[in-house]
Amino acid sequence: MSQSSSALDVAALREDYPVLDREVSDGVPLVYFDNAATTQTPKQVVDSIVDYYYNYNSNVHRGIHQLSQEASVAYEEAHDRIAEFVGASGGREELVFTKNTTESENLVAYSWGLNELGPGDEVVLTEMEHHASLVTWQQIAKKTGATVRYIPIDDDQTLDMDAAKDIIGPDTALVSVVHVSNVLGAINPVSELADLAHEQDALIFVDGAQAVPNRPVDVEAIDADFYAFSAHKMAGPTGVGALYGKKHLLADMEPFTYGGEMINRVTYEDATWADVPWKFEAGTPVISQGIAFAEAADYLDEIGLERIAEHETHVTEYAYERLAEYDDVEVYGPPLGEERGGLVAFNVDGIHAHDLSSILNDHGVAIRAGDHCTQPLHQKMDIAASVRASFYLYNTREEVDALLDGIDDAISIFK
Repeated sequence: MSQSSSALDVAALREDYPVLDREVSDGVPLVYFDNAATTQTPKQVVDSIVDYYYNYNSNVHRGIHQLSQEASVAYEEAHDRIAEFVGASGGREELVFTKNTTESENLVAYSWGLNELGPGDEVVLTEMEHHASLVTWQQIAKKTGATVRYIPIDDDQTLDMDAAKDIIGPDTALVSVVHVSNVLGAINPVSELADLAHEQDALIFVDGAQAVPNRPVDVEAIDADFYAFSAHKMAGPTGVGALYGKKHLLADMEPFTYGGEMINRVTYEDATWADVPWKFEAGTPVISQGIAFAEAADYLDEIGLERIAEHETHVTEYAYERLAEYDDVEVYGPPLGEERGGLVAFNVDGIHAHDLSSILNDHGVAIRAGDHCTQPLHQKMDIAASVRASFYLYNTREEVDALLDGIDDAISIFK
């Protein structure tokens, strides 16, 4: 694969990912364009998991023996490292490990939402929210009597900020917004939304699952009250995510789950809780995954998030430009020239997204087809499903050409 026009040495980086050398569909080389769902994992991150299990596998915070001490230190320092990665100066006191972004959203919904929301309160979402946000706050509103309102999208499929200024008002208790849409690729002005929320004494929760992997994020500069993201979308392992929360908010919140590890003192009558973050991490936690999470952060920082963002932009713009050449292809999201995340969702007229995905698979191209956990957004756009090609630091323009060859084949078959 040739190097992209960005500053990344893509050929060298691809050597970190053995899976990218495999063949699929009768010897066809793999083209992996499903990165918005899960990125591939480099050898350095896998090696950190192997190192844990081979050399100091032990439970944390439960033993005074050498292995437990080493595991505990590595796990605690992983919290500090991930906090640093997103600009949280409070370290582990502001950074909780969860299973994923969805669990982070639910943690806040149940630990904060159930206790703070009531009739007359409003939770403001956007029309481009992932189900992790939309369904969670929808159900919490039903339990508490709160109301959910939605900031609409404009004709160019970006957020209508004039409407946002009207919708976020005195009754708003929380704004929950996706930082980068996993369908439209739109990058939302989360700092401006945070200002609008705080002007009304409301909080803001930012879903950063599609932002943290490929661009510098500073939660304090954004002034986010809560910010969530997942390791498996940023070259890390599955099974672990992070919730950033301002220190005073996390300190006042009740635990989401109960059991071992999260307690301070227990009697037959009552219990008190451990400090943040441990009070939110009941039971044996995600030890190896957390350690590997920190390794992924080191890996990305060594490459440079600015360079990763630049590379993704080059590949995304090329894909957008080439897809726009087709008369029967509709590309969704902001037009070329607007800032976009590293993905392109589209449909080919007369070909169902699942059929196109199957033909692309025959060409070795792995993409996502469906509603991408955004059924209401697809309903608003009056489409049943879409095809999504999402890019990461190891993808190239030549791979986009393979995608286009698959589309040409599909068009010739169906038309």
